[in-house]
Amino acid sequence: MPETLADQIARQVEAMGLEVVELEQAGNAVRPILRLYIDRPDSVPGPGNPGVSLEDCAAVSRALEPMLDEREDLSERYVLEVSSPGVERPLVRPRDYERFAGQEVAVRGKAPLAGRAKRLEGTLGGLRGEAVALRLGDGEEVEIPLSEIDRANLVYRWERKERPVRRTNPEE
Repeated sequence: MPETLADQIARQVEAMGLEVVELEQAGNAVRPILRLYIDRPDSVPGPGNPGVSLEDCAAVSRALEPMLDEREDLSERYVLEVSSPGVERPLVRPRDYERFAGQEVAVRGKAPLAGRAKRLEGTLGGLRGEAVALRLGDGEEVEIPLSEIDRANLVYRWERKERPVRRTNPEE
């Protein structure tokens, strides 16, 4: 069985000491767009932690281009976009739910989750078999089957800094 595009990309990215978080394919057959989100396998969320740099993204892009240029099933007019998953990193694989246990997350489903709503936020408790443990804001813990999750991501709370009051009248 021939190696898929996603497998080939993942293998090359992992050889560079990074991981593929997600590969989105958009555009059309004439001008396909490949959006590749990469991360460091040991990164932790939050400011001041080493994540993916612009140099990492550029290096991955340069490393993948020769392989992509040779693929007959990919138009030569493809666009490759390589970036960090950002502070609200998506949780894609089961191991992501273990890795980011203790972090605040948002989970979305196609139908209401845990008999509540289509979108829930809470503290991730990891995996329990084939379900994600989530402690909601009211303290209740629910388990959501992985099969019911449409999308999940870390939640980053931006700090608001007070701005000094500017006085327009120097006499004040």
